[in-house]
Amino acid sequence: MLIRLVGLVTIEPSGAPSRHLSGAQAQVAFARLVIERAGGTERDQLAETVWPEGLPDTWASALRSVVSRVRTFVTMPQDKPGDAALVAQGGRYVLRVPKDAAVDVECAELAVTEATSAFADGAFAVAQQLASGAVSNLRGSFLPSHEGEWVNAMREQLGELRLTALELASLSSSALGDEHHALRYAEEAVRRAPFRESAYRCRMTAHKRAGNRAEALRSYHQLRRVLAEELGTDPAPETEAAYLEILRTPEPRAPQRPSAVLDPFLMGVFEVGRTLPGPRCALGRGCATHRGHGAAQSPATSTAASPAA
Repeated sequence: MLIRLVGLVTIEPSGAPSRHLSGAQAQVAFARLVIERAGGTERDQLAETVWPEGLPDTWASALRSVVSRVRTFVTMPQDKPGDAALVAQGGRYVLRVPKDAAVDVECAELAVTEATSAFADGAFAVAQQLASGAVSNLRGSFLPSHEGEWVNAMREQLGELRLTALELASLSSSALGDEHHALRYAEEAVRRAPFRESAYRCRMTAHKRAGNRAEALRSYHQLRRVLAEELGTDPAPETEAAYLEILRTPEPRAPQRPSAVLDPFLMGVFEVGRTLPGPRCALGRGCATHRGHGAAQSPATSTAASPAA
């Protein structure tokens, strides 16, 4: 079973259709009960989460109604009578889920932790897979129809987790020579956090590994301008060091084109009054037509336009 709290709030049972929970109050109650299922959630705290702007006069009965909706949502057809998935115990509500149940935000957190260790150990392919999986699990908004202290704290926590996953995915891709994904993840991190220096460093690394030295330097200057204009600060020493390293990196040399070889037979075409004899491939297996079939193509250098400052 997979429980999704980011995007559509759903339960995806194994071998059964997904079930979507509608209603902002029921969604936020369910989300907190899932996150705090190990020890349960106090009734007063759950009520304050459902009604962050102030409890209604009849909040106790209103909360029971919300909890009833959640209980109906989590009850599965195969559940036996008496095996309630949501119970009240000593002033707390406790949600019981199957032991093999997975929660998207918890899976993402574990994946980022393991990706960090894998990257530190040089296992870049493993780190890339784990980090990109975490990014996928965190696509979408967390309870977009609800506000409040608990919801905002969760959004901030998940936002930081998403950015860490994006940066790990970008750096791992750069280490693997996967230029497309390295730049894609770095660009998303910069877009989501335009003042986050580590995101810019990821983008600088992606451009540098792709051989785009000028774009890497341009990314640094964009960061420096943003920090100066918006925050009145300079880039951190880590960013300055990355910039200086790129400056010391020599500009990639353009491949030399092979010298042209003049074919006496073709040169005769330009002599006045001379025509080619019957149709044949003048260059044999070296002509353009033959080269177009089976000759290995040299990989083109991948470039990507940096977003406007």
